Amino acid sequence: MNLPYEFFICLRYLKPKRAFASVITLISLAGVMLGVAVLIVVIAVMSGFDRDLRAKILEMNAHIIVTNGGILDHSDKVIKTMLAVPGMKAASPYVWGPVLIEFDRKAFTPYVKGIDPTRDRDVTALERFVRRGKYDLDGQSVIVGNELARQFNINPGDKITVYSPRNFQQRKEVYLPMELTVNGIFDSGLYEYDLGIIFTSVTVAQELYNLGPGVHEIAAMVEGGDEPKRCQAAAKLLGAQLKAPLRVETWMQRNKKVLMAVQVEKNVMFFILFFIIVVAAFGICSTLITITIQKTREIGVLKAVGAGPLSIMSIFVLQGFVVGVIGTLLGLGAGMLLLHYRNPFNHWLSGTLGYELFPREIYNFSEIPAQINAPDVAWICVTALVICTVAGIVPALRAARLDPVEALRYE
Repeated sequence: MNLPYEFFICLRYLKPKRAFASVITLISLAGVMLGVAVLIVVIAVMSGFDRDLRAKILEMNAHIIVTNGGILDHSDKVIKTMLAVPGMKAASPYVWGPVLIEFDRKAFTPYVKGIDPTRDRDVTALERFVRRGKYDLDGQSVIVGNELARQFNINPGDKITVYSPRNFQQRKEVYLPMELTVNGIFDSGLYEYDLGIIFTSVTVAQELYNLGPGVHEIAAMVEGGDEPKRCQAAAKLLGAQLKAPLRVETWMQRNKKVLMAVQVEKNVMFFILFFIIVVAAFGICSTLITITIQKTREIGVLKAVGAGPLSIMSIFVLQGFVVGVIGTLLGLGAGMLLLHYRNPFNHWLSGTLGYELFPREIYNFSEIPAQINAPDVAWICVTALVICTVAGIVPALRAARLDPVEALRYE
């Protein structure tokens, strides 16, 4: 009962009637709801994708990589220097390169990563991802990805033939391909890794590449290395300790293109979908202009009994505000509902229509990730509300300038 009369008049004008203005109001309301809901869903999915992608990258990769672009012959000495740097937790050498594998008359060209199983436990989470078989790289053995095993029907205990670059070099020595036993099958959740990488011991990989005691790179973990600032600080300290041609790279630098692509896609999607709310705001503006024309007599009466321009303006600005509040709240609810049922809906769509919204071959995830950030949701809702409120200013100014004498001339 203590609310200003402008608010009650605003609600009266917004009450649905069998009029063209009411239809436009409902369409505008639906536009605001749709814009807010879609923005919340897209930003949450992109944030979740970025978070999970970073987590998967860090689970299968180290925080810091030391390389010279070629072969490291004294890896133990370099590792000793690395572990002396404050904040460095663990380090492990590895061999990395493409190979050709043959199994059951089928061939594929993944990358082989030769690791030290004892040291690598403290650097990557490979052991935790082994789903079938066991984490065992003793002797001439290998661990392959789940997707590679599925496509080639490889099971633990099978033997695969591995060809390395030395098998194709024209030399007097003839190197035979190696036959490795599959001891385990891992599932990292990243399609590209599960299909394109196989793991073996560093000694087997050194033999494949004819490196002797040399390795290609050294991976290291840093305390709090998940945070870019801490990782960069540790990399800077390490870089000061190592001499050229050795150089230090962080996990952000190694995956810069992927991480930047996700961020750019998130920003582009936000600005594109943001215009849904802007279009809805234009609908609100046109609705209020129509109402000011229809309510010319009422506006004239209000001015004649003493209502000032500010009060008249408040009526129409409040209409935009109320539409924004209702549309934003409905959009917030719809967005949260869509996020909750995003994966069941994707499975239903895939099973019914054969169309996947989130193909795992492209995005490397079997489920649609999502991360609801309260600041992002609040920013979307507040922005939508402000736009809807601003949309009422133009018709409000027109109504405020209306001359009561002209408005009541023919009444």
